[in-house]
Amino acid sequence: MTSKTNSLTYCTVGKFCTCCINRNWLCCNLLKQYLVHLLILFFTTLCCVFLKFKQDGTDLFKAVEWGKQYPYAFPIWFGPSLCFLNINHPDYAKTILTSTEPKDDFVYRFLQTWIGDGLLVSKGQKWFRHRRLLTPGFHYDVLKPYVQLMSQSAKTMLDKWESYAHTDKTFELFEHVSLMTLDTILQCAFSCKTNCQTEGGNNAYIKAVYELSDLANFRFRTFPYHSDLIFYLSPHGYRYRNACKVAHAHTENVIKKRKEALTEETELGRTQAKRYQDFLDILLFARDENQQGLSDEDLRAEVDTFMFEGHDTTASGISFLLYCLACHPEHQNICREEILQVLGGRDTMEWEDLSKIPYTTMCIKEALRLYPPVPGVARKTTKQYTFFDGRTLPVFDPLRFLPENVSKRSPHAFVPFSAGPRNCIGQTFAMNEMKVVTALTLKRYQLIEDLHFQPKMVARLILRSLNGVHIKIRPVDPQVWEKS
Repeated sequence: MTSKTNSLTYCTVGKFCTCCINRNWLCCNLLKQYLVHLLILFFTTLCCVFLKFKQDGTDLFKAVEWGKQYPYAFPIWFGPSLCFLNINHPDYAKTILTSTEPKDDFVYRFLQTWIGDGLLVSKGQKWFRHRRLLTPGFHYDVLKPYVQLMSQSAKTMLDKWESYAHTDKTFELFEHVSLMTLDTILQCAFSCKTNCQTEGGNNAYIKAVYELSDLANFRFRTFPYHSDLIFYLSPHGYRYRNACKVAHAHTENVIKKRKEALTEETELGRTQAKRYQDFLDILLFARDENQQGLSDEDLRAEVDTFMFEGHDTTASGISFLLYCLACHPEHQNICREEILQVLGGRDTMEWEDLSKIPYTTMCIKEALRLYPPVPGVARKTTKQYTFFDGRTLPVFDPLRFLPENVSKRSPHAFVPFSAGPRNCIGQTFAMNEMKVVTALTLKRYQLIEDLHFQPKMVARLILRSLNGVHIKIRPVDPQVWEKS
């Protein structure tokens, strides 16, 4: 038995022909049995995962039902040794999110070949240093001029929608919104003006992001693909590498153009004198207490991270927000009245307008509660924690975000941007963009639900719908504009 075992091991490391043909035919039979067992394990694992999580638009509802059945938390086992504890109550969330526990290296490691070791996945001193260096990029003085750029990008999208406004036909809006948020992030964060919304055809970068998101999710759900070697040799690994090349080329091009533009610039103040300061300026000129900046590798990782998180997450949030308002015309009308009072005849939003639309802001938060762009965040716990019990219910009611109602519940009951020291650094940027796009959309169009196209939510890296996000639109009565 020992010799057979050794022969089998010998075959698996690349000596199959010599071993089996010249020495031991039994080894070949054992190897065949071994490979068959591997295939059985592979497909059994796939079947078990897909039977429970079919990615057919019902998975998130299963999690909600399990949350009702187990109001504290419930575990989901992935194979015989890996367990994820799903938290349902704000007190549970508070315990974990207010800690300094790192991101889960099992889940997030599948993203590192794409977005590098940026803020999303880095940990320890590196995360603390980068967070400190990047935080000035989200000061309100930096965010202020972005509002007009957001308005311009939103207007381009809404102009395109004119072709749907008089047809009474349903259209899929996620693709439009995704191009709009990409246009916005390129202008706001990198001062990069493109025609991505109007150039026609599919944007290569957005296609790459979708591919990477789907493949990373598929890899996580397919146990054999957890092996870097198996995934690398698979067709899915080939597609993933090609998509990475597209995404990285896009990022490198953005950085290259900015460095060329700053070749003769020596001080940030001189750059600010020419134009507003953007996120890439912050990255290029950031220095720590030792006057050390970001390396080229770290620079690309943070740009890749911000490109992904700054356009894909907001695209999901805005799409489902507009869908919610289409499904609830009574709330849509209240938002529109509020927006018309603030904007009057203007077609652009100003920074000061953002604080004058409280009911619209409540609707945004309610949509984020029901359709969180990032359905889950993961932490790796290094010690035991004590939790409490509780549960929540999914009903669209923006009044739950009235100040008097907010004050009655835990701040960790609503965490669309996570919470604690590792909360989303770009949450103000994202909320500003959602307000701008919502306001300008409702000022121009009435959103109408199409009961034949209800979204089938699926939790990829970002919340998506398998069948898209469809609505109808009609022009708002011009007389309403005149009265405003």
